[in-house]
Amino acid sequence: MMVETSTLGHFHHQRLDLRRWVPAFFTSHKTLLTLLWIAAFASVFLWQRNIVGGFLVYGGIPGRPMPMLRPMAFNLTDFGGVGDGVTLNTEAFERAVSAVSKFGKKGGAQLNVPPGRWLTAPFNLTSHMTLFLAEDAVILGIDDEKYWPLMPPLPSYGYGREHPGPRYGSLIHGQHLKDVVITGHNGTINGQGQSWWKKYRQKRLNHTRGPLVQIMFSSDIVITNITLRDSPFWTIHPYDCKNITIKGVTILAPVFGAPNTDGIDPDSCEDMLIEDCYISVGDDAIAVKSGWDQYGIDYGRPSMNIMIRNLVVRSMVSAGISIGSEMSGGVSNVTVENLLIWDSRRGVRIKTAPGRGAYVRQITYRNITFENVRVGIVMKTDYNEHPDDGYDPLALPILRDISFTTVHGQGVRVPVRIHGSEEIPVRNVTFKDMSVGLTYKKKHIFQCAFVQGRVIGTIYPAPCENLDRYNEQGQLVKHSASQNVTDIDYDF
Repeated sequence: MMVETSTLGHFHHQRLDLRRWVPAFFTSHKTLLTLLWIAAFASVFLWQRNIVGGFLVYGGIPGRPMPMLRPMAFNLTDFGGVGDGVTLNTEAFERAVSAVSKFGKKGGAQLNVPPGRWLTAPFNLTSHMTLFLAEDAVILGIDDEKYWPLMPPLPSYGYGREHPGPRYGSLIHGQHLKDVVITGHNGTINGQGQSWWKKYRQKRLNHTRGPLVQIMFSSDIVITNITLRDSPFWTIHPYDCKNITIKGVTILAPVFGAPNTDGIDPDSCEDMLIEDCYISVGDDAIAVKSGWDQYGIDYGRPSMNIMIRNLVVRSMVSAGISIGSEMSGGVSNVTVENLLIWDSRRGVRIKTAPGRGAYVRQITYRNITFENVRVGIVMKTDYNEHPDDGYDPLALPILRDISFTTVHGQGVRVPVRIHGSEEIPVRNVTFKDMSVGLTYKKKHIFQCAFVQGRVIGTIYPAPCENLDRYNEQGQLVKHSASQNVTDIDYDF
């Protein structure tokens, strides 16, 4: 069987190569060797400083170290796989995953998907597994919904999301797993969502469409160095998971005509890193969620400790980075930094409504750039979409402790639109170091309603009157006249 070496084991093999190389190199290159050893020692020292109790630390967000190479590897062709784009490979994937599962106590195993087009119906992963897609390998989801199994609604939604009752499962699925890696040499997982989108628009589907990749109730998940495209519904949906890393991933769908093809939707997840990704899709590039109305309140699993950084994203119909609107388990300690949002309807958005309950708090945005974005920063408290009539309209969410530092860009119509309400005010919002080039020169382009917060230093355009003004030294210059001034203009 062929073993294809994953980049996840690169550091390990570097160390082994170094041990073989040092004796021969030492006699004639003492000076260079000394410098190399100093550099290596410094690297190890810095690496060890970032280890806290066995966990790597990503800017305050903990996550487990990358897994090493598996001791065993298989090829999909070993199990009858045929990569001609026509043969259905579901049974080959199932047999391969079953073989991998037998190595769980021995460090797991890797399933290599060679170059080719591997048509399949949905299949499940197993613990201690690496799914490795070679360059030019494409896993194709069959576009006939008869092959897609039905699953119960998510417990924090109580509803299929688009229809009551069961929902379609995901193309690649896993539940109650530990130590799973999906990686490769930028191979592709293609959901062939075109027929799903058409049937959805024509109202020919009786159940909610399925995600492309959904991992549930699991921990220690790594998704890296692959391309995902044309999902029937949300693309990557980790649900009630811990310790997740999504890195170096490209996610694509048409920017129009591909409904609800969110890129990455962390849902009731804890300790998560999303970095170095490119996302251009037909809905939110990233949407942080935690359940829907009374079902999410009862389930009670927040999304927390999430780092999102070094991304380029586009969303022509929705937003680059969203929180909500399904946030009824709570969302806290989310950092978004080093983000470019281009040619998009909205930049970063928080959306909620009466009935959601819970909170969105301790949210930090840093170094955000808008390039041709209609509305840069949005907070909306009347996003009134509900699973059924059983929600409690008095379950009011709390929005507070949200900061924006170093926000720049050009070609923006409305830089800020914070639409709090009397029942759901927005509290303790901070703006600092902001300068956004505008396409419209109307007077009220920094829009606020029922907002309390501060502006530190000088920002452009001029902020709304709801916010206190501080100088660069943090000294109060001017109190807001009223925190409840309403100045929202949806005409532009």
